[in-house]
Amino acid sequence: MKYKRIGVLYGGISRERDVSLAGGTAVADALRQNGFEVVPIDVTHDLDVQLRSAKIDAAFIVLHGRYGEDGTVQGMLEMMRIPYTGSGVLASALAMDKALTRRVLSDAGVRVAAGVVITDVNNRTVPQTLSLPVVVKPVEEGSSVGVAIAKTDEEYSKAVQSAFDCSKRVLVEQFVPGKEIQVAVLDDTVLGAVEVVPHKEFYDYEAKYAPGGSTHHIPPRLSKTQIEKICVAGKTAFTAVGCAGAARIDFILTPDDEVVCLEINTIPGMTPTSLLPEIAAHAGMNFQQLVTTLANRARLHI
Repeated sequence: MKYKRIGVLYGGISRERDVSLAGGTAVADALRQNGFEVVPIDVTHDLDVQLRSAKIDAAFIVLHGRYGEDGTVQGMLEMMRIPYTGSGVLASALAMDKALTRRVLSDAGVRVAAGVVITDVNNRTVPQTLSLPVVVKPVEEGSSVGVAIAKTDEEYSKAVQSAFDCSKRVLVEQFVPGKEIQVAVLDDTVLGAVEVVPHKEFYDYEAKYAPGGSTHHIPPRLSKTQIEKICVAGKTAFTAVGCAGAARIDFILTPDDEVVCLEINTIPGMTPTSLLPEIAAHAGMNFQQLVTTLANRARLHI
């Protein structure tokens, strides 16, 4: 046990608060069972005051979305010299920005879908370089918040408005058909991959967190060569962005066997339906072991 008194940072003020509360509660319980002294911290705008009062040895971050997964909390912890789990300030901010992530991944040789960033909420015409169907995403949200597939001009207009309600910039990507495969990486080790079959049209917020929202296949129903190809792409993406601790990288495997990266999650979900714990369990690491490993690897990055 590298640290004794662990602060579990959860809840927060993003749109993903409920998921964070569920995951943070599970993490706190696991840490207690493994002998850690746990201080639950429901993050507010007074986080600095909360941290000074808590007097923790390290922080286990179970926050999602803005003000938690985007480098802001990581920066505060660096300033206060409190070691924390997961990626540092730069990698967290970079992975949260889907537009910048695309550039870094492309430069590293990881394929991404054709896409355009728009900044004008009144621009309701599909970019000329793309064709319907397209996927519309807020640039700076996680857990598929505000994401929609648009098959018609009317759907596109509604999707753009919804995405702009979440973000000042919106990413429009060419829809890529295929199997959804997600890879879990723990520092230098690829833990494995899972094939996700959503019970709706795509793997949206409800499919991710509602019980029965999707079916998971571990290992994916693919050839060994295909799985290895995707896992290599996952490790490449993890390294290119500069991630640390645990991350989940989401891909589409097209019918032509092309591996297309959708996004990187630097703080994967830790709820009962979350994929990181499920992949880790298949690799022989139960939830308590996973949580303890992450806690013991908490560190400063600056």
